[in-house]
Amino acid sequence: MPSIHIKRASAADAERVGELFDLYRQFYQQPADRAGAIDYLRLRLQRGDSVVLMAMVGEGELAGFCQLYPTFCSVDMAPISILYDLYVGSGHRRQGVAGALLAAAEDQARAQGAVRIELATATDNTSAQRLYEASGWERDRQFLHFSKLLGAG
Repeated sequence: MPSIHIKRASAADAERVGELFDLYRQFYQQPADRAGAIDYLRLRLQRGDSVVLMAMVGEGELAGFCQLYPTFCSVDMAPISILYDLYVGSGHRRQGVAGALLAAAEDQARAQGAVRIELATATDNTSAQRLYEASGWERDRQFLHFSKLLGAG
């Protein structure tokens, strides 16, 4: 397995991470929009809305990334973190990159004082589900999560 180095991204890294972020979005059936992906990441990072962690291999090649959003849990009255995005480039899969990003995301959430970290994945993304379970994550059996698209106006 290659040596994996995790680095916290800054706004200056938005273009580099944006390419993988665009591929991640395409995985979830979104149209390609490299410029939009870069702009979105740059703004999140400039404002401090999210934390993006980059997995680097070899001589600084970007292998994957994850994005965490800090928020709060009213019931626990404590900070939590949402791991919303995790993506590994196709040439770097099954080499420990996703596991390294998961571990780094947990460390980052702890460092921010979070009492819990949450994520969601597609019901048919069974390889990701296996990784999460092998890494100690548990399916939420207490709550059902709902979503509603909000149209303009």
